[in-house]
Amino acid sequence: MGRTTRTEKGCEPMRHFTIHHDGVAIAVSRGGRGRPLVLCPGLDTTRAELGELVGLLRRDHDVVAFDLRGHGLSPAAGRYTFEAFLGDLSAVMARTRRPGTAPLLVGYSLGADLAVHYASEHPDGVAGLVLIDGANPVPEPFVTEDLLPLFRAMWEDAAARRAADLGTDRQVLLTGREILDLNIEVDAVRARILDRYRRIVPPVTVIASASLSGGGAGAHGERLDRNWRAGIDRLVRELPRVAVTRLDADHRMPFTHAAEIARIIRGAHGGPATTA
Repeated sequence: MGRTTRTEKGCEPMRHFTIHHDGVAIAVSRGGRGRPLVLCPGLDTTRAELGELVGLLRRDHDVVAFDLRGHGLSPAAGRYTFEAFLGDLSAVMARTRRPGTAPLLVGYSLGADLAVHYASEHPDGVAGLVLIDGANPVPEPFVTEDLLPLFRAMWEDAAARRAADLGTDRQVLLTGREILDLNIEVDAVRARILDRYRRIVPPVTVIASASLSGGGAGAHGERLDRNWRAGIDRLVRELPRVAVTRLDADHRMPFTHAAEIARIIRGAHGGPATTA
């Protein structure tokens, strides 16, 4: 059974329901008005945490937001792989699409990589893509042997804090090791992602952070930031049809710069240019 929540005047109420797929009940919310939009969150991120951005977009979009398996209100699953998460997105896209109308697909971080893969396999399935700080064809992997202990400790600490401090609507059920393994897998995915971009027919907009790390991790952070910026430079150089906007922000920009991101999304691919 689905449920609804109240929303601001002029917008359709948010409906909350589940999509059963691959043995998992994917938690979904939908509401708003205007052109359809699907928002795919990233690894270690829930739709509740993207609530400010969703609220802004609902003013002129029919927004579908959901939790990937093991995130938020979507329960634990037997496997956490890139293909499994791509299956979650594909199930949501298939079961929420308006007849005859393809949605704008917006992805954040891992969600951007998933969006690129989905669009490359379903050329008529999306009206356009907006990729927020993800799907970056970085020249070098991030999880290198020398940084493995740093990343392992970071994700184990993040998983412990999640379990101790956050409510059920913001919970991430993956262990630190599972998150680390996903990051290693994403490195391999991004090594080949330019080929996926080349197969995409609809227009693509990329919103990239100026500093992935936000100035943290010292010299390691500087190295990661250089790699991130080099990937965006490579994307611009090899695929000039991709529109790139760089924000003076770090990877948490959907939480710190939601209004600016909403304005970019509104103006993307012929959308309304109203202010947030």
